[in-house]
Amino acid sequence: MLDPSAWAIVLSGAAIAGFTVGFAGFGTGLVAAGFWFYALPAESVPPLICLASIAAQLTSLWMVRTAFAWRRASPYLLGGVAGVPIGVLALSVASPDTLRLTVGVFLIAYAVYQVGGFARRLSLARTSTLADSAVGCGGGILGGFAGLSGPLPVIWLQLKGGQSAEQRAVYQPFNLVVLILASAGMIVGGQIDVAVATVAAGAVPVTLISTWIGAKAYGRSSEKFFRRVVLGLLLASGMILTFQAVI
Repeated sequence: MLDPSAWAIVLSGAAIAGFTVGFAGFGTGLVAAGFWFYALPAESVPPLICLASIAAQLTSLWMVRTAFAWRRASPYLLGGVAGVPIGVLALSVASPDTLRLTVGVFLIAYAVYQVGGFARRLSLARTSTLADSAVGCGGGILGGFAGLSGPLPVIWLQLKGGQSAEQRAVYQPFNLVVLILASAGMIVGGQIDVAVATVAAGAVPVTLISTWIGAKAYGRSSEKFFRRVVLGLLLASGMILTFQAVI
């Protein structure tokens, strides 16, 4: 049972994460992890991220429904399907501190990557489908391990270039499929239990509402300003989780 302060932290993470997904098309795990690892047992956070991410993705997918590129997404999906069982298996044997440290370092690295503008300095004009599948496999592993299926494909697609809508049309369907598979694996592996389902019942509705609000804000707000706010939250969350894991 969570006390009121823990519920406040959980729901705050759900709200901010949902808004991020509605606005950017991904980010539930990246944004919520710092909140949820603080308020919940570490082993319950990845399955909760998966459940909330699925709800958020289903809400925001309508934004790119006419631009779905299943053919371009298929190499990523094939790799993701192969990677999910590896991630779920790793989750079943990982310690709480390992989970915190892995997610914390990933958050810091992703925030530094974005703040440093490396996506604008590097570009990949052409890549093989094998490379796309390898990136999808990495996303599948992270999805099964921590619910973080999105960042690797997002970074890779940014390096390849193209319009943001075209990128979303690939990584959003990828995220949805991988996270559904990861959730199924977590159910089989026992990571999604009554306690996780109870927290999800409170957090997911908040995520859905905030995702809808974020979707409405998409295209109407300053993307540059919003990105700075989100990156600041990611960096702070990553530093807190890393500190908690090493002390």
